[in-house]
Amino acid sequence: MKKIWIADLKEHIGQTIQLSGWVYSTRSSGKIKFLLLRDGTGLCQCVYFRGECEEQSFNNFEQLQQECMVEISGTVRLEPRSPGGVEISAKKLSLISSSNAYPITPKEHGTDFLMNHRHLWLRSKRQVAIMRVRHEIVRAIRDFFDHRGFTLIDSPIFTPSACEGTSTLFETKYFEEKAFLSQSGQLYMEAAAAALGKVYCFGPTFRAEKSKTRRHLIEFWMVEPEVAFNDLYDNMELAEQFVEYIVQRVLKNKSEELKSLERNTSLLEKIKAPFPRLHYQEAVEIIKKENPDFVDGNDFGGTDETIVSSKFETPVFVHHYPSAIKAFYMKEDPKESGSSLSCDLLATEGYGEIIGGGQREEDLSILLQKIKEHQLREEDFAWYMDLRKYGSFPHSGFGLGVERTVGWICGLPHVRETIAFPRLYGRNYP
Repeated sequence: MKKIWIADLKEHIGQTIQLSGWVYSTRSSGKIKFLLLRDGTGLCQCVYFRGECEEQSFNNFEQLQQECMVEISGTVRLEPRSPGGVEISAKKLSLISSSNAYPITPKEHGTDFLMNHRHLWLRSKRQVAIMRVRHEIVRAIRDFFDHRGFTLIDSPIFTPSACEGTSTLFETKYFEEKAFLSQSGQLYMEAAAAALGKVYCFGPTFRAEKSKTRRHLIEFWMVEPEVAFNDLYDNMELAEQFVEYIVQRVLKNKSEELKSLERNTSLLEKIKAPFPRLHYQEAVEIIKKENPDFVDGNDFGGTDETIVSSKFETPVFVHHYPSAIKAFYMKEDPKESGSSLSCDLLATEGYGEIIGGGQREEDLSILLQKIKEHQLREEDFAWYMDLRKYGSFPHSGFGLGVERTVGWICGLPHVRETIAFPRLYGRNYP
């Protein structure tokens, strides 16, 4: 008898097959018993009629518990009312392993309880849908860049210096030396762009931020493209095409998952490039109407980003942030003193910044001055300054945080559900 997956049942209509999986739920109605089975690829209803199945299999229902593992066999038939449009007219049922007192029941559980049991919570229908959307987003990210001539470059996790600021570094020992967990692969992508023109890295990054907001993780995944000869405006054009592609791809391929998450997709459907673009000062004017205490020149907080993004039905760029609040490598606009050639993309519905980037400083003397102003050690960046010594070139890039993007597209209230095993401030288990 052929063992198959639930996702492939429609290819076996009328055939007798065998399934392995976990009990999602059971119910009885006199001489009929129903088993809802899951195997990770989907859900399937298995129907047992007394007299049409083995008597022992019918009696085995008394031993079934939520999440115990079973093997069933029966005939596949079409049934539009069942999950996936098919069901099994079952003949046999074997209990393989028990699941006594499974802790996550259909009743309501608190967040701490669920996070402590994340390894089991991951099995729930909601979490499975989120992970499938995340997988599609990751595939879309790779396809977008791979089909546009970009080369994937793997940046190191151990780094000798800071990229985004020394206050959020995780320090570790690297034999007899000091090293840090990567905050970003960007500096390495700048080197790679000089070799390959269009590059990107994709992997985990780490920020030692003691923050408990709904938007922050300690360990998160980021994709960072870097393109030789691109300026700020080329960079924004690439970013908006990228975001449009991801959103439309998920809407097309994961509509059932979004439906199970009860995600209202009406705003997502409107996401088409080009996106609105606001100068930092224009955004400040919008913020001050609702938050008069905002100080011009400061970076935006989550509330400020929400105020700005709420005025638009698509994501919105804010560009030309003050140089004083941006990283040392961000180029200052030569036509606008004190303003950087930077940009952030704010998602709709209050989800805040999902992309940050801009044009890099290519002038060696200015870069050296910026390193000193930020009180960074020159020797740590000797290799980075070599990029300006030997064939310096204009270039731009950005970083997109995968978890914030998953949260936005799925409509989740907190970033903790966007990755299988989240690392949060105060939580490093399981």
